[in-house]
Amino acid sequence: MAQPDPPAQPVQQVQQVQPVQPSPDDHVVVLVGATGDLARRKLLPGLFHLATAGLMPKRYRIVGTAPAAEALDDAGFRAHARRAVEEFGRSRPEGRAWEEFEAALTFGAADDDAPEPLLEAVREAERVIGGSPRRLFHLAVPPVAFPSVVALLGRTGLARDARVIVEKPFGTDLESARALNAAVHAVFDESRVFRIDHFLGKEAVDNILALRFANGLFEPLWNRQHISHVQIDVPERIDIQGRAHFFEGTGTFRDMVVTHLFQLLGFVAMEPPVAFDAQSLRDEQVKVFRSMRPLDPAHVVRGQYTGYRAEAGVDPASDTETFVALRVEVDNWRWAGVPFHLRSGKALAEGRHVVTLGLREPVLRMFPFDARAAADGRGNELVVDFADPGSVTARFLAKEPGPSMRLAEVGMVFDYDGSFTADNALEAYEHLILQAMLGDQSLFTRSDGIERLWEVSAPLLEAPPPVRPYAPGSWGPDGIGELVAPYRWHLPDRG
Repeated sequence: MAQPDPPAQPVQQVQQVQPVQPSPDDHVVVLVGATGDLARRKLLPGLFHLATAGLMPKRYRIVGTAPAAEALDDAGFRAHARRAVEEFGRSRPEGRAWEEFEAALTFGAADDDAPEPLLEAVREAERVIGGSPRRLFHLAVPPVAFPSVVALLGRTGLARDARVIVEKPFGTDLESARALNAAVHAVFDESRVFRIDHFLGKEAVDNILALRFANGLFEPLWNRQHISHVQIDVPERIDIQGRAHFFEGTGTFRDMVVTHLFQLLGFVAMEPPVAFDAQSLRDEQVKVFRSMRPLDPAHVVRGQYTGYRAEAGVDPASDTETFVALRVEVDNWRWAGVPFHLRSGKALAEGRHVVTLGLREPVLRMFPFDARAAADGRGNELVVDFADPGSVTARFLAKEPGPSMRLAEVGMVFDYDGSFTADNALEAYEHLILQAMLGDQSLFTRSDGIERLWEVSAPLLEAPPPVRPYAPGSWGPDGIGELVAPYRWHLPDRG
């Protein structure tokens, strides 16, 4: 006789435990260049948002500093911070949150021959906090000032056991990058140096790592067997916005490609790290840089928008590029033969931040498909849009409704905006400042990596092709289509 089924057992629910966000140690954060534009637009609003989000240390003080000619007293610095947060912040400067943040702000001027006000301000901040708080210096000053500021921090003892955030650009060529690194390393060990690139602080850049290494669907495809080409496309709609003095000495390649697009290339192309930690991630990124071939000027298009030479402060015969598109080769087992096409420029048709991976077509095409998809060459792509808040789109071919087997392009889209609450998001600078306080260098550029990038850039810097004119509001000069043939630029979007 059959035995009755045993009574059903209740299903046990497994509680999902969210990882605890580590809290930074107590800190004195020193903003060098606290009266400047970067501090006003990004750093002060960002620090206040970290405070309102509960991500600042339990005890902290923020010390602003600038040369004596630009000095403020504590009240003036607090008023300056309030105006900055009102104009650029996501959190309003009001209520108890603002009162606590404002109370943490002090100011101490510093000149090379008169650093005493800064020294006193830092000592007082440490006395108020108590114990042994960490020091973090954010050098929000032009690169030409880095060596003198770093030397002052070393000479006064302020650099002892401290960390330092260094803003881009990290040199203008290999020689200057080596000199800058030597000046910084004379005072700060590399383990305490955080070269900040705000592109790497974007949520979508972290999502490239998550997409690859947390999903069995994608990593097996992430190689030359399945990917035909890669594009990193960062056009900007704005022009130089009156920054002729900076731009004439820099140009788009130095300003955008070496410090931003090459860094993204490193994350897109890296091998799986042995662990998700700073050393392993940066080791793999630098391996990519070492695998890059020196740039071939024949595979570079430089452009200059019409009207640039009429900008105040621009040389009437200027050869400075406001646009650059180039082909990069990565000579390793994963990517040999796969071209990486990079593009960025000013006064273009749109402002976008997109990484596109073109997937190879099947060996045998047995289905008829829509001619529009064939013309655009966009039937098989994975597109990562890393403009905040970001999205990931898989483009593929699917059957159109109807009696015949006819294919057309479709897309599956994941976007941060519709999937997660924006309250959890940090802007790029906020994310990176928090990581620096935690001592996590994963998203910061290493000295040997930046020197290698300037090394592969040397042929282009030594023999740049002449700039070609292009109309503002276009997608750049003639010739950029030939650069990527037989492929097409993902942008502009069609259809």
